[in-house]
Amino acid sequence: MCSCLYFTSNKLNRILNKMAEEEFLKTGLSPSHALTLMNINYQAGLSQKELSQIMNIKPSTTTRFIDKLEGRGLVERKIKGKLSYLYPTKKGIDLQKEIDKCWGSLHQRYSEVLGREEGVKLTELIDKTASELEKHIS
Repeated sequence: MCSCLYFTSNKLNRILNKMAEEEFLKTGLSPSHALTLMNINYQAGLSQKELSQIMNIKPSTTTRFIDKLEGRGLVERKIKGKLSYLYPTKKGIDLQKEIDKCWGSLHQRYSEVLGREEGVKLTELIDKTASELEKHIS
């Protein structure tokens, strides 16, 4: 299976996901929820549609993430017409320092294994590959 990109990339995803979940335990958020909050903290007023595009996830997934964050008092929706805009609460903004530390710890953790430069190269290659493959799906 190591010669199959599909299985190899899924293996890498499972390993990185486990590492990320361990790092984000202290926030009480999953890495995906933390990334969602981070995007809202840094770009207050995003529409849910824009957030879905930025995170490259389906609108229904974005809605679930926002519901969870809103339920925890970390974000709020403001409806204008047919669109929903997202804003962090004070509690959400206050959590950003801890989220940043977790991302830094995760980066440090895999960089210690791969090497900082190799980690950057691998990330760039995976991003380039994903973008290229995305052009060829329906």
